[in-house]
Amino acid sequence: MATQAKKKQSQKKSKQSSVAASVKQSKVTKGKNVKLADLNRQLPEDFGAAMPFDLSDTQWFLNRELTWLSFNRRVLHEAEDERTPLLERLKFIAIVSGNLDEFFMKRIGGLKQQIGAGMRELTLDGRTARQQVTECYAEIRDIEARKEQAFQEICALLEEKNILIERYDELTPKEMKLLREFYYANIFPLLTPQSIDPAHPFPFISNLSLNLLVSLRYPKAKQNSLVRIKVPVDARTPRFIRIGKGEHFIRLEEVMMNNLDMLFPGMEIMSCELFRVTRNANTEKDEDEADDLMEMIESELKERKFAPIVRLEIASGMNPMHRGRLASELELNEATDVFEVPGLLAMRDLFELTRLDFPRLHDAPHHPIDHPQLQNQRNIFHIIREAGAILLQHPYESFSTSVERFLREAATDPKVRGIKMTLYRTSRQSRIIDALTLAAHNGKQVAVVVELKARFDEATNISLAERMEEAGIHVTYGVVGLKTHCKVIMVVRQDYNSLRRYLHIGTGNYHADTARLYSDVGILTCDQVVGEDVTELFNFLTTGFMLKRKYSKLCLAPRLLKKALIEKIDREIVVHRTTGDGLIQFKINALEDGDVVRALYRASMAGVKIDLIVRDTCRLRPGIPGLSDTVRVISVVGRFLEHARIYYFRNGGAEEYFIASADAMKRNLEARVEVMCPVEPVELTKELRLVFDTHLADQRSAWDMQSDGSYVQRLPADGSGDGSHRLLIARAEKRLKDNMKKKKSKKPEK
Repeated sequence: MATQAKKKQSQKKSKQSSVAASVKQSKVTKGKNVKLADLNRQLPEDFGAAMPFDLSDTQWFLNRELTWLSFNRRVLHEAEDERTPLLERLKFIAIVSGNLDEFFMKRIGGLKQQIGAGMRELTLDGRTARQQVTECYAEIRDIEARKEQAFQEICALLEEKNILIERYDELTPKEMKLLREFYYANIFPLLTPQSIDPAHPFPFISNLSLNLLVSLRYPKAKQNSLVRIKVPVDARTPRFIRIGKGEHFIRLEEVMMNNLDMLFPGMEIMSCELFRVTRNANTEKDEDEADDLMEMIESELKERKFAPIVRLEIASGMNPMHRGRLASELELNEATDVFEVPGLLAMRDLFELTRLDFPRLHDAPHHPIDHPQLQNQRNIFHIIREAGAILLQHPYESFSTSVERFLREAATDPKVRGIKMTLYRTSRQSRIIDALTLAAHNGKQVAVVVELKARFDEATNISLAERMEEAGIHVTYGVVGLKTHCKVIMVVRQDYNSLRRYLHIGTGNYHADTARLYSDVGILTCDQVVGEDVTELFNFLTTGFMLKRKYSKLCLAPRLLKKALIEKIDREIVVHRTTGDGLIQFKINALEDGDVVRALYRASMAGVKIDLIVRDTCRLRPGIPGLSDTVRVISVVGRFLEHARIYYFRNGGAEEYFIASADAMKRNLEARVEVMCPVEPVELTKELRLVFDTHLADQRSAWDMQSDGSYVQRLPADGSGDGSHRLLIARAEKRLKDNMKKKKSKKPEK
């Protein structure tokens, strides 16, 4: 017992020493010298030993899955909100539908695996896997009902604009004839009817496919037969077929259902019903036992294709016998796993209609500006060297003329010796890959760390990895057991008498399409110390050897980042006791890690003000007297998907800003390679401060989280007001105009 007590006392002194030393190094308290002994006296006894709240109590934590579904309610609200343009409202319907598909594939699939394995571990909020599935199903059914109601309202408003999805029985005979001819020429050859009877095994049903279940029989026969037909929707076969030259559409499945005589001539069609299945996407194997990682991932993809089904969706009115038959064949619980949809199945396909060219029914056009410092055609490396660092804000500033330009010029600059980068997600036709390939052809050393296990992008990444290897690029797949989620590029260039490292570190993927839809930040810099850290990072990624690697400025997960975040939160407690103005602000996608939540609770109990801008999952409950009454949590949902991760600590006046690839999630902090990078130049921290302040003041797109986990949307008193996305667009455009005026004023007079 005495040994244990000494050990505990030693650990406490070590923690106090670490925090106090951190405070000393940061030159806190606005220039005043603070004695370490004074700071140590202010440390709470072991940070929570004598606290009025038990931070292990499940009641202080919200459920990850339920809070993510709550986020989708906020997304759905954009479809319900009359202030949103009509086709944008339709877009949000499609987004929610796609999100729920992925939720079943990833989260429900994983929970069902836990149930099947007999796992009894409780979540931080005290729920079993079975409880979570039950509660999620109730939430999802309610969201689906709201979604259908919103869709009907939007369709009625679109019809007023002469944009409508027609019913087959409303078509004229001429339109039916033309559709039948189109169908015969363009769809009919693709169809493969499959019988369901004792002589034929139940057919394979592909994930997220839309299917017809046809009941038919020979004339005058008493016995019916069942046939399944897949609706062949893909990139070349649209779900919504245009009728004539206007904006009238008919669903492909309706055309098929009303022309079944082509497939079954002479047969009596008794019924035709729609269904759709969702398969589990959790098929990851043990990477440690794999001889070839790429073969393992390819095997996983094949297994995912045949993975167990976790959801059956059926159109309303399906014959109860057919419903039961499908549930039985697909090994589902008919009472819980079958979702009857009263309207349109697979609403994610509505993305097709959101591309219609009706400017007044869309958001005002947004064209990302060229960053003011990157507007000229000078060598980009000279620009970065003179600036020291450049902060990029996407989609307000162009990805093409910043990040892609950075790589394009690196590929052709004769002084560039090598390029290294990480690649988590990108598009199949990526200009990033083109630039890397060109660099390799130009004799530069190019090394890319490709994350093959990026969920739902595995096939794309395998294809791109093979393409890069064929071009002579050194491709590696990261560290065994860890996903490489950091976003880093290093260009090594011969400058004057030595090599200099030029870097891009970002919060978003190297994906040109999402860079126009997601809000992210990044930094272009030639900071020598950061460059040395990034070199260590790539040496770790390509070898897996972690021991004794030292990083001066970067914080890396899984080894350092979580510890650093918690220490900085604890340091803010100490500093607050001296300065009284403690402030922590996070802008992240998710707050899920229990240790980080507990640290924030401790800070709030100490009086530190905490602002959390959290897009979706948030386990922390704000506004609980004595526990979290200094915490406010807001979620911003609007035109762009909030994706940037920014961390701020007031630190007694010696402010610290960081951008990161990581959210405050257990998987990010403990099972991925992530990077948190300090942003130090004052002119750049002012830009990040503007991002925080704009979101926190948002009166159009912001939702305030209540202590029970519910959200209330902010509404301006007069019903007007711009959201933070529109304000940031306007400010980016103003920066551009101000820079152009500045240039003109500098021109010498003739």
